[in-house]
Amino acid sequence: MHLSEAILAATPSGQIMLAGGILLAAGGVAIGLRRLEPADMPRTAILTSVFFVASLLHVQVMGTPVHLVLNGLLGLVLGWAAMPAVLVGLVLQAVLFAFGGLLAVGVNTVVMGLPAVVCYYLFRWATTGRYDGLAWAAGAAAGFIGVMLAALLAAGVLLLAGKPFYHVAQLVIPVQLPAACIDAVVTGAAVGFLRKVRPEVFRRSG
Repeated sequence: MHLSEAILAATPSGQIMLAGGILLAAGGVAIGLRRLEPADMPRTAILTSVFFVASLLHVQVMGTPVHLVLNGLLGLVLGWAAMPAVLVGLVLQAVLFAFGGLLAVGVNTVVMGLPAVVCYYLFRWATTGRYDGLAWAAGAAAGFIGVMLAALLAAGVLLLAGKPFYHVAQLVIPVQLPAACIDAVVTGAAVGFLRKVRPEVFRRSG
């Protein structure tokens, strides 16, 4: 799911995508930091670590490595604070493992963080409701939609970056389908577990 700075920087349109990603990510992170209360810092740090580790676990699908994203879970628990959480995770991945590259951190933060915020607004209400089954379904839907929205954004960035990337853009969504299904199961299970042991994590709006 990581877009590479080397690929995007190869075309003028791709360079615009890199610059635009930095600006959009800065705006989203600023909103997230403004809404982040001191009491929320521990769970934000924990979920940032989960996001970082999950992205390191790769499996091969159609010859392409895919991994857990868990941006839907971040969105359900953190709301807008998912944006700075994703940013920190991506910076660590870029610095330690050269995933995407530092210049692409902005656009990758938007690609993975914006769907997390969308999932917050779509499904957070169900995680605070009375019905465990509905909460599990909302978690699964957030896991699936979070990954697929990220794939759709990544494909859109590649399409806008220029004709050399059209073929790659067409492969992004089908390649990410298995990852989205796995994310759905994991996120649904995580929501069910958190509602039993720490239901308060879903109480505060983001």
